[in-house]
Amino acid sequence: QVQLEESGGGLVQSGGSLTLSCVHSGRSLDHYAIGWFRQAPGKEREGITCIRSEDGSIYYVDSVKGRFTVSRDKAKNTVYLQMNDLKAEDTGVYYCAADPHICYKKMIYWGQGTQVTVSS
Repeated sequence: QVQLEESGGGLVQSGGSLTLSCVHSGRSLDHYAIGWFRQAPGKEREGITCIRSEDGSIYYVDSVKGRFTVSRDKAKNTVYLQMNDLKAEDTGVYYCAADPHICYKKMIYWGQGTQVTVSS
């Protein structure tokens, strides 16, 4: 079993930055796909970035390219999402997720989410 816990959300002004953390426990995720998703009010949850299991390459959705960076510290069992130049449309609940195989919207393990609110 895998447990994921996000933190670091909050209220930030447009143009500001936040770093989200996802601490995982239960088993090693060294060979898992790990993704960040967000759900804006009234919208479906969307995948914004993912570290692929097969080669560690990283996918970013176009809307966050150049602004968001995902990284991991294996020694701390933590995956980070550095978010810069935040915009009002980045507002939402951010979730980290893990899957032993691939990055996709129905990954097996999910955290509880952390709220990010960007004021314009």
